[in-house]
Amino acid sequence: MKAVKEGRKVAVLEWYQQVGGGCTHWGTIPSKALRHAIQRLTEFKANPLFLSVAESLTITFPQLLRSADSVIRKQVALRHSFYERNGVALIHGKASFVDANTVVLDAEKGGKQRLTADKFVIATGSRPWRPADVDFTHPRIFDSDTILTMKETPQSMTIYGAGVVGCEYASMFRGLGVKINLVNTRDKLLSFLDDEITDALSYHLRDLGVLVRHNEECERVEGVDDGVILHLKSGKKLKTDVLLWANGRTGNTQDMGLEQLSIVIDGRGQVKVDENYRTAQPHIYAVGDVVGWPSLASAAYDQGRFAATHLVHGTCDQRLVRDIPAGIYTTPEISSLGRTERELTEAKVPYEVGHSLFRSLARAQITGQTVGMLKLLFHRDTHEILGIHCFGDQASEIIHIGQAVMTQPGRANSLDYFINTTFNYPTMAEAYRVAALNGLNRLF
Repeated sequence: MKAVKEGRKVAVLEWYQQVGGGCTHWGTIPSKALRHAIQRLTEFKANPLFLSVAESLTITFPQLLRSADSVIRKQVALRHSFYERNGVALIHGKASFVDANTVVLDAEKGGKQRLTADKFVIATGSRPWRPADVDFTHPRIFDSDTILTMKETPQSMTIYGAGVVGCEYASMFRGLGVKINLVNTRDKLLSFLDDEITDALSYHLRDLGVLVRHNEECERVEGVDDGVILHLKSGKKLKTDVLLWANGRTGNTQDMGLEQLSIVIDGRGQVKVDENYRTAQPHIYAVGDVVGWPSLASAAYDQGRFAATHLVHGTCDQRLVRDIPAGIYTTPEISSLGRTERELTEAKVPYEVGHSLFRSLARAQITGQTVGMLKLLFHRDTHEILGIHCFGDQASEIIHIGQAVMTQPGRANSLDYFINTTFNYPTMAEAYRVAALNGLNRLF
């Protein structure tokens, strides 16, 4: 959209029969719609007004998944209309480079088509990483794409990999009453987060009944008729109804002819790019999950706009892709922006902390969502906001209030804004004023 609005002639080559990519069809949209449905079901069953009805209510996993269907259809229609309205040619088929300015397209109805262009943007995304020694054809072994095709609700599940995907699915399936083993290959969950948030997540997952196993590695996976046995190098054997393999992702770069163009691809199939998202071929860009971190749909949008701006003008303001918030849809939800306490301490930045506990907020008490907190990290002397970390209901929404202030230049980015601004009452946004005053009190 950015390139065509700048006057370029643009074609989109898409291998799937519908637009939207992994985010719309296998990842973000279906999984978050599933999470929302599970949360509503859990709240309904816990509400004393509906106890007599809730006791006899049985909803299966496939039934819950249907809640995502209408959202996916709407997203596909919306995105398709963008191409039509802006005159972008949408061509279905699988493309590969034959030289630096030509691709050949294997059309879905047969035949081949050659297309040439001055510039290219690779935005092919990623897929779950599948080790060769794990039998993903077994009906009880899933990855984060195929788990959405599961036909029934299992009684027990082992999730191998405790990254963002693993933690999110552990929360979701535990909400359905499934017994969960969450196997982490590291010593703590989501170590890129602020330590206090990580500790809170670990506590609440365990409080939900998730059994978290740290510092474990897979030796082999054994699929049997009535379940899956995960053999760990520590000697443990975990047998559950199903296994969800959630141990990383790999870029969709296979069979694209990139190697012959000297475009560097790492061991996880990710394309190496420079600060302007250019590959080894300066007229070929790559954005989104195919370039690796941060592997967020929100980041991919901005990277695409960044690359298109550089493609047309030769320069771009890199602030577009700096300080991108992370949203993690566990239960409770997590969102984070900026630096952590650990990073600020290592950098010897004199900072202070302001907390607001959700249980003290009237809005949280009204909704019953009292688990969580908002945490502000700010410079002791200038009051500059250095980091925002939120754990609890609607965290991924709440973070954007702070983001609007944190991204302001100079003294406009200040804790004082939250102290001197009137917030609606009762709201969750009020957490910023409470956290700011809490932090200010620590300075005296």
